[in-house]
Amino acid sequence: MITVSPAIASALAITADLFPRGIDHYLIGGLFIGLGIAVIYLGTGILAGNSTFLETTLSYVSDLPRFQREKYVASRDWRVVFAVSIVAGAAIYEFGFTADAFVTEVQWWRLLGGGILVGIGTRIGKGCTSGHGVSGIASLSRTSIVNVALFIGAAVATALVVASLGVTP
Repeated sequence: MITVSPAIASALAITADLFPRGIDHYLIGGLFIGLGIAVIYLGTGILAGNSTFLETTLSYVSDLPRFQREKYVASRDWRVVFAVSIVAGAAIYEFGFTADAFVTEVQWWRLLGGGILVGIGTRIGKGCTSGHGVSGIASLSRTSIVNVALFIGAAVATALVVASLGVTP
């Protein structure tokens, strides 16, 4: 029989409360994200992130000079594959390895609005959480460390304000 200290037992109890479905899928997802980032970096020399996905995708359909920059046109194919793979990987895991599909009570318009605000924020912040949080911090970028601290701080503040206002899905 394995005996654990009261501190570890308390931490495990908190983890069980916060993550009722377990943490295995988060660990597996994190490993795949790290592997994907490493493969992209080793193959292209580019730190992977998804914040330029919209502008890269618009280079297919828009003649505006902003969207026809060489860096967008040259990398748009793999960036589309990268972005689609994120969604496809989550869908494959959810439908292939879990008993029930994830369902949310959040209205579609709130999800859409949140997605648009996140997209705007990633362009203003010069990167997304995957770019700054995984690639940037791994490369010890001071800008990325500051951005991640700001992302987390803004998320915590927003969650506290929304909860205090009694907003529900």
